[in-house]
Amino acid sequence: MSRFEKLQKDLSPIICILIMALDIVAGILAIKAENAEHKVKHGRMWILECRSPSQDSYNKGLAASILLIMGHAIVNVIGGCTYIRSKKDLQEATANKKLAVIFLILAWIVLAAAFPFLVIGTLANTKSKKSCTMPHTHFLTIGGILCFFHGLFSVAYYVSAAAEAREEMRRNEKKHHPQTSTA
Repeated sequence: MSRFEKLQKDLSPIICILIMALDIVAGILAIKAENAEHKVKHGRMWILECRSPSQDSYNKGLAASILLIMGHAIVNVIGGCTYIRSKKDLQEATANKKLAVIFLILAWIVLAAAFPFLVIGTLANTKSKKSCTMPHTHFLTIGGILCFFHGLFSVAYYVSAAAEAREEMRRNEKKHHPQTSTA
């Protein structure tokens, strides 16, 4: 086992915990931001909602958005670039590589859904004065729940990508150092 493989194997649980922690904290902050938003004064007029912005909700929503992006950036940088370019690559790909690509795509899809929800919910609290707009209900909660799914898909991607990297290193080792048979 090379030093790189050993280091990767030793750090894998820590990286997985870090990714999950970032996404869990982002989800919890988003849900708490929604709760803080509901604590401010507001009234309804037909379909419009008039309310004061919540600085606490803004801060928590912003922190949740930043943590979600940080978790996604970390998993993409450390997980590496896993891709399948052609039908031939797909047929020759190992199960770990196929799983890594699937989970990477799912992580990107969930990020593409969660981030706008968090941003819209956060921006609803940036107004410096009381405003009347269409209600932005539950955007932060939905974004927070999606953060949890993002964490699951990101960790699954990292584990699959790391397993694929180990398999690739073993295949390359066998190509460069074939075992000689004794006769």
